[in-house]
Amino acid sequence: MPIYYYETSGFWTGLMPIIIGMVICLIASWNVKATFKRYSDVYNARGLTAAQAARQILDSNGLHHVPIERVSGNLTDHYDPRANVVRLSESVYDSASVASLGVAAHECGHAVQHAVGYAPIKMREAVLPLTNIGSNLWYIIFVIGLALSSSALGAGLVWVGIILFSLVVLFQVITLPVEFNASRRALDTLENYHILDGEELNQSAKVLRAAALTYVAAVANALLQLFRLLAIANRRRR
Repeated sequence: MPIYYYETSGFWTGLMPIIIGMVICLIASWNVKATFKRYSDVYNARGLTAAQAARQILDSNGLHHVPIERVSGNLTDHYDPRANVVRLSESVYDSASVASLGVAAHECGHAVQHAVGYAPIKMREAVLPLTNIGSNLWYIIFVIGLALSSSALGAGLVWVGIILFSLVVLFQVITLPVEFNASRRALDTLENYHILDGEELNQSAKVLRAAALTYVAAVANALLQLFRLLAIANRRRR
């Protein structure tokens, strides 16, 4: 029993969870970039650009007031709920590829979520300020706690750091249904309005699935790090 405990603690308090988490995220990142590149050369039959498709999707959902802006970078596409604007990256905005239309439709899906008051996106916005605090402070507080771990104050700070990091994990978990739902809305809209048909729709779906896996990877990585912090705290206590 003691041997098993120390082997397990050594694994979870060592570098292995960090390495596993990094590998998972790197694989997911490589996969989405490779999938997007593969279908960036496949153009939709209607010849619509991503910006034109996004405008059609927004207008069809009564969001005529939501602008579409070009933003610098590659795959930096996002919906900004504070400014209520859809921003498409330079590699997506003028592209007529099925990959770009999928990305644009996904971001429009977030705009629709915001407009209809989709519960998970409201939850995510509610915890965002706390998440920002947690992501900026948890490590400093946790390390200080470890340095003072022989005292009651140090032990308390360690757990404060873990709680703050847990807010980051919570944000990542809430993000999953938000992203999956946006992709589902995107594919439904692309199909229902015949923006993409048949194989084009399947190819766009592959891009969106690859993008969704990056969020799954982020959750897996965050959980691995949380388990590691808990193992460190428990080992110090013993």
